[in-house]
Amino acid sequence: MSAAGHVLINGVSSHTIDVFNRGLAYGDGLFETIAVHGAQPQFLERHMQRLMASCHRLAITCDITLLQQSIDCLLLGIPVDDNTYHVLKIIVTRGYSGRGYRAGQHAGSDHIVALHPITYPTLSMRDGVAVRICHNRLAVNPRLAGIKHLNRLEQVMARSEWYDTNIFEGLMLDTQGYLVEGTQSNLFLCNGDTLLTPSLHRCGVAGVMRSLVMEVLAPSLHLKVDEKDLSMVTLIDAPAVFLTNSLMGIVPVIKIGCHHKTIDASIRDLQQALGNLKLTSKPESVSQS
Repeated sequence: MSAAGHVLINGVSSHTIDVFNRGLAYGDGLFETIAVHGAQPQFLERHMQRLMASCHRLAITCDITLLQQSIDCLLLGIPVDDNTYHVLKIIVTRGYSGRGYRAGQHAGSDHIVALHPITYPTLSMRDGVAVRICHNRLAVNPRLAGIKHLNRLEQVMARSEWYDTNIFEGLMLDTQGYLVEGTQSNLFLCNGDTLLTPSLHRCGVAGVMRSLVMEVLAPSLHLKVDEKDLSMVTLIDAPAVFLTNSLMGIVPVIKIGCHHKTIDASIRDLQQALGNLKLTSKPESVSQS
């Protein structure tokens, strides 16, 4: 089997899992999606740190050594001179513990690691994309805020709102009316030398690329980052907006409904800084321009 589409379940090549797995039955688990260039996963350490932190919050045990062995095994299937892009998807579930919501004390965990081709339209992502505002809203639940858990029905329903291929993404608000994120991305607004991004203390996914922008890229360019509650008015008034996630990187937004946005210098600088970071041999050391 080729590397693309190859799946390991608990280290074994397979495409089936126990029908009583709690991830399937209750969404009791979490996942990571990681960009892979050639055979090199991008920012793997950050993804694994988030995965383990989320497992701790959900009280799911995960053998990180066995998981890493599965990742290494799949990556070995990519030729060293391969210059293509893939997505590595990791799913960790609580495993099997019988019927009922209460998990057994010794439920353990299962992990699924899969490798697939990336199909994002890279040209349009650099030149800017159009987005819309979703009608479906995110429920407020601070206990799960930030975690990339398996309960994604809100995003599924939101993404089902449109089939127009000219619309790249949909932005979501919470039930209190605050901006949160895209269906598959995090959101940043540019205001001079300050980046604004929605606070995720009520709901939403704390993305790895989001944290990279906030903790590494923006400081390297002397940009301030303000994480706060944001309204629709703030979004519409912002002169420049961009999206982030681990697969597509930093994507400028040029249109939100009937409102047009510019691609300012700070967005281009962030894109360049991200490119430099991917090329450097020292993880997260951004070369200054």
